[in-house]
Amino acid sequence: MNQGKYVFAQITEFLPKRVFDCIVGQYSGDKHIRFFSCWNQLLCMIFGQLTNRDSLRDLIVAIEAHNRKTYHLGFGKSVTRSNLSKANENRNSKIFEEFAYYLIDIARKKLKNENFEIKGKVYAFDSSTIDLCLKVFWWAKFRKSKGGIKLHTLYDITTQIPAFIHITSATVNDVNALDFIPYESGAYYIFDRGYVDYARLYKISLLSAYFVVRAKSNLQFKRIYSQKVDKSTGVQSDQIGKLTGFYVSKDYPDKLRKVKFYDSEMNRTFVFLTNNMSLTAQEIALLYKNRWQVELFFKWIKQHLKIKTFWGYSENAVRIQIYTAIITYCLVAIVGHDLKIDRSTYEILQILGISLLDKTPVKELFTNIDYNDVKELNYNQLSLNLF
Repeated sequence: MNQGKYVFAQITEFLPKRVFDCIVGQYSGDKHIRFFSCWNQLLCMIFGQLTNRDSLRDLIVAIEAHNRKTYHLGFGKSVTRSNLSKANENRNSKIFEEFAYYLIDIARKKLKNENFEIKGKVYAFDSSTIDLCLKVFWWAKFRKSKGGIKLHTLYDITTQIPAFIHITSATVNDVNALDFIPYESGAYYIFDRGYVDYARLYKISLLSAYFVVRAKSNLQFKRIYSQKVDKSTGVQSDQIGKLTGFYVSKDYPDKLRKVKFYDSEMNRTFVFLTNNMSLTAQEIALLYKNRWQVELFFKWIKQHLKIKTFWGYSENAVRIQIYTAIITYCLVAIVGHDLKIDRSTYEILQILGISLLDKTPVKELFTNIDYNDVKELNYNQLSLNLF
């Protein structure tokens, strides 16, 4: 099936083109378009992500260097800096957002992990700020002479796939993003103390979902009773009680559970609040410990995909690039799952990045490679080797 096809063409076959075309049709994305369709645009953007292009000019130079191959790569007859720039500027970013969520759903179903220590859906929520030059990104005002946007991300701990992404100005307070999370009954939501807003946390409880949040130092809490603990496990106390402050007690009128935990590895003591009364105190601490995975995701995607430097200056172009980065991340995860590649997403991404114009069957790429060498490579080297 893949004989004679470029690696890039092989992996993009994992994308559900019919679904993408339906979404494009809903937004009339290809109306009056003759040569450079939304599908061509998407593939060009994914190619740029996989090869870690630094700018739009850099991406176009890379594509033009292989002009005779563009048709077979799915880019269409003509790819120019002008038509890609205009496409990112003018085509509705909702097309790429909806397709990203469709791929997220596929990836989460495929990568479902039944071996996680705690049964059920577990999410960590956090934000990451991307600094922008205000002179260029005029719409992203943050400070007096600085621009920026925030990626508020709900990260599925068990599948290691982002389940929800909310893009805002960097001026938006993190806690306000809690209003946009699509909460699920019975799921666990993990937050840092920057998200302590008792009225919003109470809404989560009313939806029959669970939260674990790190308490602030000014916590006003009255113990009703304590549960037995084994301090050798790190759990210092496990108490059921209520908030006592005048306003916070009205915002959250029900009982809360306070768990105090000493982390010997970090030599730090943490205090957690939760509305879950059935998990052990150790499991509550374990849930919060997994919150760091969302921060690792931000670090990973900033290092290995293009969401720090942008190929267009408008808000629409920035949104399209962010969503195509998520699409690329999910695509790599899906390819790894379906081909049963027992390697990390990072390793798969690196091997694909240096092999896109090879005609080797994708599966063979991961059976004839020394992964000890792969981990030492960096993307500047990969880009030079490819072009």
